[in-house]
Amino acid sequence: MNEPIQPAADGDHIAAARFRPTPTATAKRRAWLNPWRVAGFVVLAAVVWFLWFIFTAKSVRLEATPASAVVEVDGGFAFRLGDIHLMRQGDYRMRARAEGYVDFERRIRIGGDRNQSIPFTLTPLPGRVTFVIDPHGATVVVAGSDLRGTAPVTLRVPAGPQAVHVSHPRYEDGTAEFEVTGRDQDQTVTLALLPNWADVTLPTTPAGAEVRIDDRPAEVTTPGPIQVPTGEHRIVAALPGYKPWQDIIFVEARQPVTLPPVVLDRAGGTLTIESSPKGAGVTVGGVYAGVTPLAVGVDADKPLAVSVFKVGYAPRNLTIELASGQRRAIDVRLTALTGDLLVETRPEGAELWIDKEHRGLASGTFTLAAVPHFVEIRKEGYAGYRNTIVPQPGLTKQLRVELLTLEEARLERLKAVRTTGQGHELVLLSPSEIQMGASRREPGRRANEVIRTVDLTRLFYLSRHEVTNAQFRAFAKGHASGEFENRDLDLDTQPVVEVSWHEAALYCNWLSEQDDLQPFYREEFGKAVGFNPTALGYRLPTEAEWAWSARHAGATKLLRFPWGDQLPPPDKHGNYADQSAAHTVGRIIFGYNDNYITSAPVGTFPPNDKGVYDLGGNVAEWVHDFYEIPKGNPVVDPLGPLQGEYHVIRGSSWMHGTVSDLRLSGRDYGINGRPDVGCRIARFAE
Repeated sequence: MNEPIQPAADGDHIAAARFRPTPTATAKRRAWLNPWRVAGFVVLAAVVWFLWFIFTAKSVRLEATPASAVVEVDGGFAFRLGDIHLMRQGDYRMRARAEGYVDFERRIRIGGDRNQSIPFTLTPLPGRVTFVIDPHGATVVVAGSDLRGTAPVTLRVPAGPQAVHVSHPRYEDGTAEFEVTGRDQDQTVTLALLPNWADVTLPTTPAGAEVRIDDRPAEVTTPGPIQVPTGEHRIVAALPGYKPWQDIIFVEARQPVTLPPVVLDRAGGTLTIESSPKGAGVTVGGVYAGVTPLAVGVDADKPLAVSVFKVGYAPRNLTIELASGQRRAIDVRLTALTGDLLVETRPEGAELWIDKEHRGLASGTFTLAAVPHFVEIRKEGYAGYRNTIVPQPGLTKQLRVELLTLEEARLERLKAVRTTGQGHELVLLSPSEIQMGASRREPGRRANEVIRTVDLTRLFYLSRHEVTNAQFRAFAKGHASGEFENRDLDLDTQPVVEVSWHEAALYCNWLSEQDDLQPFYREEFGKAVGFNPTALGYRLPTEAEWAWSARHAGATKLLRFPWGDQLPPPDKHGNYADQSAAHTVGRIIFGYNDNYITSAPVGTFPPNDKGVYDLGGNVAEWVHDFYEIPKGNPVVDPLGPLQGEYHVIRGSSWMHGTVSDLRLSGRDYGINGRPDVGCRIARFAE
């Protein structure tokens, strides 16, 4: 017990005293913290945690194939009871290994189910497969892989079903299917290839001749047998002192062949012939033997006529005699024959090259060997002349050349007439400047015929005839031009009508595709929505091209009507609204007759001075341009507005008989088909 603190007497000091626990309190504390009590507490905590783990863990069966695999689990506490792992819910990393298999590792997730199974399979290691092939040296390729080698060979092949392809130059290809056990185990695959040749026996007298197959040594002498590949081959038997024997044989695989006995003839001499120049022809005994340099066998002890010849050279004739087995070489020099070439060129000042050698001005006489020579004549600003000339010995050959200007040569290269794959004949036209429209004082003139100057600089082709029903139906099989007042408009030779502008443009694109030309019109959803001005495909003529082709009659002359300047037209000039159509159409040309009430077959009436038919009459025609009332400004190569609603229609038809309609300057417009509106095709020439 602690001693009581005595109160200090008056005047005494208070002093601190050290505290000491009583022996009884210290003993009680030490008894409570003794090691046995602590150990018991730890054991109790461990038992409680284990019971908690047992009641909250999931029963997981890790089913490995093969069953012998050793399985380890990381990432949390896992307790194994036989084939069962007790594991808490969550993510773990599982590893497995087994002899002969690739080590396995993956992440697994344990769910909330009380009992779970996780199957997995280890991949067997490749097997060591030895391929033993008859014959040795065959190429082995494992199907579907990069594994290959030359037999005998051992390859590491993945386990499972496999196939191998085996090839050898002299054997038929073979295949084999096999199952690879894998797990680093050894296997052997054997295969015998079938020969792709046959034994050929060639009995010769005398025997022992060297044999060649297709000029390759067979390394076997007669009578063989000789292993010859399947197929047709040239076989040669040669023995020194004897003439070679040869024949063509056909061999089937594994089918032995015995050829008829061959008696080799004793060889004559060998004559080797060189010539200057080389490449001369040779005949021996009147029989053509080849060209120099040449080696040829000849009969021994017998005079032979040898002739050596070449174009442009005098032939050489020799008589040769050789002893048996003798070899002789001769070198024959041929004498060149010459002829004269007289050159005359216009314009003056052109220069001449012969065989790429400059010979000065292209004028005068040149002596040349009587062989082909490449002749070229050039002058700045003109298209050159090139040709191969063969002078005649003892004669003078004349060469008169008139050089064309570059523009003349360009036109010369273009075909005057082209024909499409569908039978359209197009003529080449070289347009010029033209005044389009009409004067306000001209009778019948409409407000949309504004006078303007148009300069056309691009050559173009224009079809001679309007597109016929037959030609259009090759593109649109179901099209029908129909009839008018019970008169047929649908005959094959009549011009197609009842076509919209878009149908006419798409027909042009279809023609371009048939003839491998770049289409002129751009298409979207069955309509032409634009065009490519650089394309050389077929198109509708521009309004300016149509006007120039129809009206141009000289540098200053423009036609008013298709036939001239006055009404009426001459009878049967073209198909207009004539007297026979009086009961069919509203207005006719009085006193005129063409014998057709509606459209006539294309080309029925005479063409104009450019060889084009029906530019006036028969049917009016769609042209390329969008419709607008033009301004009077001069233009060059116009293609019309870039957009619009309607397109221009030019030319009169079988329905037209008024002054306004018959004039070549008249302009109409529309977008849908009509019974008197058709089309013709055009394209740029370059």
